[in-house]
Amino acid sequence: MTVLLAGCGDLGTEAGLRFAAAGHRVVGWRRSPEKLPAAIEGVAADLGSAELPPIPADTTAVVVAIAADSPTEEAYRAAYVDGLSNVLDAVLASGASVRRVLFVSSTAVYGDAGGGWIDERTTPEPGGFSGRIIREAEELLHSRLRGTGITPVVLRLGGIYGPGRTRLIDQVRSGTAVIPAASRFTNRIHRDDAAAAIVHLCTMGTVPAPVYLGVDNEPAELGDVLDFLATELGLPRPPSESAGAVAGGEAAGASASGGKAAGGEPSRGGNKRASNGLLRSTGFDFQYPSFREGYRAVLAGVGARHP
Repeated sequence: MTVLLAGCGDLGTEAGLRFAAAGHRVVGWRRSPEKLPAAIEGVAADLGSAELPPIPADTTAVVVAIAADSPTEEAYRAAYVDGLSNVLDAVLASGASVRRVLFVSSTAVYGDAGGGWIDERTTPEPGGFSGRIIREAEELLHSRLRGTGITPVVLRLGGIYGPGRTRLIDQVRSGTAVIPAASRFTNRIHRDDAAAAIVHLCTMGTVPAPVYLGVDNEPAELGDVLDFLATELGLPRPPSESAGAVAGGEAAGASASGGKAAGGEPSRGGNKRASNGLLRSTGFDFQYPSFREGYRAVLAGVGARHP
């Protein structure tokens, strides 16, 4: 089949390489297509523009993997709502044989759950503009594709880490990491598993559910992750934070701070434990089932971040 990647950064490129390795034709839209590997047919495209390139007539799956240019409300709306709307306009006007459109979303749509468990049945309650706007994009995807015969799929990813995504490692190495005084659960997924999940949901034989959580098997206390990294690096355990100070956390596409991010935006990570049971029930297996296997691979230099 032909797969269109609308947005082809690090995650989209890794997914594209996996689609290509499985024998599919892959077309990648991005502003700088010359940076894409040869296995992906790069096409210059600005998703913020209503004038997008033609969609190949035999395209059966479209993956929308968008990233905001800056951590502002305006940038998020331009990327996630306007960008997705433009892609859907192009898909619906093309007459192509698209059967599925997968939108890469974020667990930020849930906000903070006070350390409780969440899954696809949990009502999203975003705490800041990033989660609200991404949730708006999810609703746009489902409303625009309703009745078209195209299946919309939302993949809500936790904090992506992997090659070149080493914020917590860098904090431990630099001595700036601090173990939170209060309990703070974090949810993450290795870039390679996120890419593999995209391919799986676009190609599996059964019709996918409307929403999946893309997180690994083990929600982890941030302090445990920092302690593990220090041990792996042969460094002293990071100091514990004084009670009442702002706790840290790692969120999908956001900084590792758990209080306020840029512009006063509440942390996208929140304090919650996300279940991947629905994704695993489809037969998906994780290469890196927890942060331990994943971070060991990062520290060993396995893989590379795509430009």
